Amino acid sequence: MQKAHNPVTFSENEQAYLKTQPLGRLGTASKTGRPDVAVVSFDFDGQYFYVSGRDLKNTVKYKNILENPQVSFVVDDLKTIRPWVPRQIKIHGTADIVQHTGYMGAGTYIRIKPEAKRGWVS
Repeated sequence: MQKAHNPVTFSENEQAYLKTQPLGRLGTASKTGRPDVAVVSFDFDGQYFYVSGRDLKNTVKYKNILENPQVSFVVDDLKTIRPWVPRQIKIHGTADIVQHTGYMGAGTYIRIKPEAKRGWVS
């Protein structure tokens, strides 16, 4: 996993891949460590990932981030099944709550700052 002493960067191939993907999986944990994973839509601006939803403020992920900003985020798919060609980008980072204009319009979003990444895309 690429550790972030400097900002995590994404290659042109990784950025192109992320633009083609409609869903990711966001892992959060409460302050007591109780984990939760949610399938989410997202925007990516080349630096941050943004996640929102219809009723974001009433979700477990939102409440967890207020208590514990450490998150994992995975975007993955299968390019082909035969031959088996999985693709994935996994990040670890910190999240905060911001006002943003994105795929859900203007409103409240979870902003994820990547601090480490790992993956393969082709």
